[in-house]
Amino acid sequence: MTFVTGADGSKPDGASPTPTPGDVLERDFAALTEPLRREIMAHCYRMTGSVHDAEDLVQETYLRAWRAMHGFENRASLRTWMFRIATNTCLTHLAGRTRRPLPTGLGAPAADPAHEPRADGAVPWLEPLPDAVVWGHESTDPAAAAVGHESVRLAFVAALQHLTARQRAVLLLRDVLAWSAAEVADALDMTVAGVNSTLQRARANVARLDREQPGSLDDERLRHLLDAYVAAFEAYDVAAIVQLMAADVVWEMPPFPGWYSGPQDVATLISTWCPANGPGSMRMLPTSANGSPAFGLYMEDSDGTHRPFQVQVLEVDDRGVGRVTAWFGEPLFSAFGLPGAVRP
Repeated sequence: MTFVTGADGSKPDGASPTPTPGDVLERDFAALTEPLRREIMAHCYRMTGSVHDAEDLVQETYLRAWRAMHGFENRASLRTWMFRIATNTCLTHLAGRTRRPLPTGLGAPAADPAHEPRADGAVPWLEPLPDAVVWGHESTDPAAAAVGHESVRLAFVAALQHLTARQRAVLLLRDVLAWSAAEVADALDMTVAGVNSTLQRARANVARLDREQPGSLDDERLRHLLDAYVAAFEAYDVAAIVQLMAADVVWEMPPFPGWYSGPQDVATLISTWCPANGPGSMRMLPTSANGSPAFGLYMEDSDGTHRPFQVQVLEVDDRGVGRVTAWFGEPLFSAFGLPGAVRP
């Protein structure tokens, strides 16, 4: 007998023993494995950088687990067994695939905002993760959540994309899921020495590429800043928009490979290429992604209806808005549970 463990691998108080596979009835499979779905979804997202790929891989993980449940030898917790299947499912999926970058990860210098942005649809861009996918819509204590906000930060997931698939797996299993080197070696058919050397290289690369916020805002200051940000956009007041930004703000918007640095360049970009034509042209609805504040931005159509334009994910700290990553496309609004239109 083993116990279903908590997010940190511990046995929750009062947990019931998990039956061995021979005891598991068909109706019990979902009851035993469904509580792990959000964690596994976050894991597959971190591995792939794609919500859509992650959803498919979670389904494949559960299918493989269902087929293999009678081979579960009970040497580890059910949670460990499920994550082992999920990780190897992701590695199979990633074989031969290119990484998913953000524009800033392509290695090119900042673009000139005077030049018209041109999209590159051939690049498989990194996708945002709607918070509702891993935390639901209920308000919970972040400290008690099975999936920590830090583990799905956009900067962290973007840094992971610069690692090989195996390096990602080793780093996530060791540093996010807190597996031992021996457990990782067994799951990935590696030696312990191989796990340790791979982890060392992965940590060095992520430390070089990841970004940390200089200082967080308390809830009241954050709310005031976000309210001012929305008001400035809805008034199409470019000066007010960039006044809320940090001196080294970065603006990027896949599928456009160009990215922009500094308030003045962002101001030029918005005032030159944004299709808004004045106050009221844009409406913004709040949402959240990757543990950060986000907004669905709607652009006014000829009939006065505001239709989906872009989803902006913000990185905010005590200097203001430090980074805006904007994605385009109506399907993304559906993924965030945002309405398909905002009518007068």
